[in-house]
Amino acid sequence: MPNMITKDIDLYYELYGEGAPLMLVAGLASDSQSWQPIVKELSRYYRLIIPDNRGVGRTMPQNVETSIRHITDDCIALIRYMGLSSVNLLGHSMGGFVALDCAIRYPEHVSKLILAGTSACCSERNNALLSDWSSYMESGMNPELWFRNIFYWIFSRRFFEDKEALDNALRFAIEYPYPQTEIGFKNQVNAIKAFDCRDALHTITSETMVICGKEDQLIPPEESTEVLHAIPGAIFSFVEHAGHSIDMEKPMEFINIVRDFLSCREP
Repeated sequence: MPNMITKDIDLYYELYGEGAPLMLVAGLASDSQSWQPIVKELSRYYRLIIPDNRGVGRTMPQNVETSIRHITDDCIALIRYMGLSSVNLLGHSMGGFVALDCAIRYPEHVSKLILAGTSACCSERNNALLSDWSSYMESGMNPELWFRNIFYWIFSRRFFEDKEALDNALRFAIEYPYPQTEIGFKNQVNAIKAFDCRDALHTITSETMVICGKEDQLIPPEESTEVLHAIPGAIFSFVEHAGHSIDMEKPMEFINIVRDFLSCREP
């Protein structure tokens, strides 16, 4: 897969499919591989552009200076590098912060905007939670326990009733050949904690869809709706029996919402 070299990083990204360009921006501690449950089906309809954010995956070095603004600028640089005037942009969780920042600062490059499991800033509870996760990693916490602790927040209770799915998710996370470093995770956490675009939401001109998992404990649906309703004309869609990782738990429902919105069909 290709790389784009900038002044401070070697940005890894993956490309799939043909059609209208759709960039997928992952959340905290996640990279291009986090989108695998939906890549095959979505690539039948769109040209998928999926970067590894700075600080994670195969984008190097992981200890580079990191902020939401930096990640946004990386995404915009990639869009321009590919010779594209604009893309449809889908961001999940922290990736939603990036997508919002793109739409606010670079509106000419964002056609339609899709925000999944996200808000415009991090709550004080989540700031504390993310700091704890970073401290647990730095303390040398057993990786299985560390990932389990995160899974309790990002998956619905139904996910834990499927032991095979849980075991597979844990195995993938623990054995992943491109793990995030402690400093990479800490820098992304600090980037999240420093971001707040609530005062600029009213300036967004891109058509916007917000997707919420009804059982999201990390960023509950009411938090998303309360904050993101400030985006002019924003449409909200709620997925039953899904936690924070909506695309992983309910991939087809997620794909159908995305396709309906991008093709202007009724959601």
